[in-house]
Amino acid sequence: MDSRRLLRTSATALAAAGLVLSGCSGGSDAAAPRTAAPAPSSAPEAPKLKKYYEQRLKWRDCGVEGFQCATLRVPLDYAKPDGEEIELAVSRARATGPGKRLGSLLVNPGGPGGSAVGYLQGYAGIGYPAPVRARYDMVAVDPRGVARSEPVECLTGPQMDAYTQVDQTPDDTAEVNALSAAFKDFAAGCEKKSGKVLPHVSTVETARDMDVLRAVLDDGKLTYVGASYGTFLGATYAELFPDRVGRLVLDGAMDPSLSALDLNRDQTAGFETAFRAFAADCVRKPDCPLGTGSVAAAGEAMKKFFRDVDARPVPTGESRKLGESLATTGVIAAMYDEGAWPQLREALAQAMGGEGSGLLALADSYYERETDGTYANLMSANAAVNCLDLPPAYRDAAAAEKAVPSFEKASPVFGAGLAWAALNCTYWPTPPTGRPHRITAEGAAPILVVGTTRDPATPYRWARSLAGQLSSGTLLTYEGDGHTAYGRGSDCIDTAINAYLLEGTPPADGKRCS
Repeated sequence: MDSRRLLRTSATALAAAGLVLSGCSGGSDAAAPRTAAPAPSSAPEAPKLKKYYEQRLKWRDCGVEGFQCATLRVPLDYAKPDGEEIELAVSRARATGPGKRLGSLLVNPGGPGGSAVGYLQGYAGIGYPAPVRARYDMVAVDPRGVARSEPVECLTGPQMDAYTQVDQTPDDTAEVNALSAAFKDFAAGCEKKSGKVLPHVSTVETARDMDVLRAVLDDGKLTYVGASYGTFLGATYAELFPDRVGRLVLDGAMDPSLSALDLNRDQTAGFETAFRAFAADCVRKPDCPLGTGSVAAAGEAMKKFFRDVDARPVPTGESRKLGESLATTGVIAAMYDEGAWPQLREALAQAMGGEGSGLLALADSYYERETDGTYANLMSANAAVNCLDLPPAYRDAAAAEKAVPSFEKASPVFGAGLAWAALNCTYWPTPPTGRPHRITAEGAAPILVVGTTRDPATPYRWARSLAGQLSSGTLLTYEGDGHTAYGRGSDCIDTAINAYLLEGTPPADGKRCS
């Protein structure tokens, strides 16, 4: 992820976006047990892990001005610490001063599947508030399975092009079978190309990698800012290592107690909330392609557009046409940041006039597709982590079909497509190792949880829930639009988070900003 992306906050937004459109945020249509996450298989001080905790990083120039890079060694399987090891990509920007150095600040943009190193070098290491960068070494590690760290690979570029165009609102048995076949082929590709690492990319294992990095950086406590899925990663770290929690900011929080079915349905409702905010803004403008009437009428116009391009995809100036799946992805991509709303209005107007390149560009930015037809591994890693972290949302395609009405109730605009998208993990080749459960992290230092009231991807209720679960959780609320809050223009939010990172004192629980 880097500053070339179309959306202003894409390094966070697009990473989180994969959660629902890849259809793989785990769970079951049956009630899932609320069991605790697995405890570390052996203590960090155990002799067989000592070589990892005591390794020394060899920092080198990255080829990116102001940043150094290194390689961190960790066991492939923490249950077999004397077995095979893997290498993780690490990068840092040294504290700029003035002021006493406070240690390392680890950042993660979410996903799962977002490149933390790309996020650091493209945004956090140069765009985080100067007082924070002055006092901390800004650090990132690409999680296992992601980008530069043993990346999960599944499909070729042309195969991904075909996969992203499969109809996700099947109208008959043949289309249901085609969608199921696409998910099966994707899963089979992952197993064929990445079978070694596929069982070992869970959030628990990544959290354990973070603790190795903390020790290697010579930090007694972990200081961390995680966005979106990065909040689940941070909360999991706190659960495993509560005594090593320093200052943790969990921005755009996920709720670890929910099954995949509930996660996907809640997120679908979040996208509806964001769409209604976009529509309310759009209909006040004379150039709104959804009309200048009510929000409800705009929603109907949006649904009609999706039906139209499902029946008759529009040209884009290249071999790919804009059908319903890519059009929906393009619209959803713009829901993450209200700064993209003008771009979406223009793209929708073009597509309704028979020219789909604008929406296709938004969809490509979401999927991290380059102009040469290659894809970053965001979507592959996203599925691999999600399908390992929780059981699948559905047992079979019939269960997905049965769930459609409840998704359409959550979102009349996006519900059907997002209900079917959650079928992906049903066919995953590696059994899940995690279960939904409450995270309390008893004994941890104060943890700051941040929620945005009209967040499309991580609904505000999730932030309230996580803050309530954590024994030391403090909730900070941003009353506004978009995904996540830190660094998005609210002085109130930024001041509160900066004070916590620099002084260690969280804002009063329940503080609200606009």
